[in-house]
Amino acid sequence: MENPSNDYHISFFRPTTKQALMNRNMVIWLVSIWFVAVFGFQFLLRILEEPTPQPAYLSFQQVWEPVLHQEAETAQLQTFGQSILSVLGKIAIQPEDKKVLDQALSHTVYTLTPDSLQSDLTAQVREFEKTVATSKNISDPAYLAQRDALIGEIASVVGLDENNVLRTIIPYSLRADNIESLNKTTIDRLPDVMGKYLIHNRSVLTDTRFLGFPFHYFYTAFFLLILFVGLCWLYCVKTDQRNAKLNIVD
Repeated sequence: MENPSNDYHISFFRPTTKQALMNRNMVIWLVSIWFVAVFGFQFLLRILEEPTPQPAYLSFQQVWEPVLHQEAETAQLQTFGQSILSVLGKIAIQPEDKKVLDQALSHTVYTLTPDSLQSDLTAQVREFEKTVATSKNISDPAYLAQRDALIGEIASVVGLDENNVLRTIIPYSLRADNIESLNKTTIDRLPDVMGKYLIHNRSVLTDTRFLGFPFHYFYTAFFLLILFVGLCWLYCVKTDQRNAKLNIVD
């Protein structure tokens, strides 16, 4: 004879017992808390965020027009070059963006170099490009000598002191081709490329620090993890209370 009891029939969406109904409602309640905590915070970040330029971008904006019209003074060219290096020093740069930045930096270094030494600079950069392409070992003496020579000669031209880590980027960002002038692609794309890497969305949630961490980092990396564990603990406690109320013994 078929047992009409549904005690062992499990259906989350169509609970057939009071226990299953209470369990479903509790799960929905806890998942809703987790959903609001995770995605609600992301929505709040979106609402409060404002594009905020880094100092390097503000410096770039101040000198871009004089550089573009070939009216920049030495100090302005140095500021221009340093702002480009600040982007080249970032880890993730798209290849097409790097070409634009490399060309702009190469032309800036070329312009800052005395006229009598510009042809020597171009030859030196071209020779280093060949060495990089053919060298199989980064400890190759020829490679190291050319790299250090470029750093020593150009860092001071761009206005970088010996303690500035941006010096090490210079040799790998110089290109001999089209070094005499800014090409059309660079002129058209450089402002957008600079803004892409130097303008970031910020808000009170990202600027405020809590326990030594930016608040948004603490919230996502620590609080949400603690909240998840707390919800699991709450589920267990409520399950025990429910079973006791329904006289259910495990």
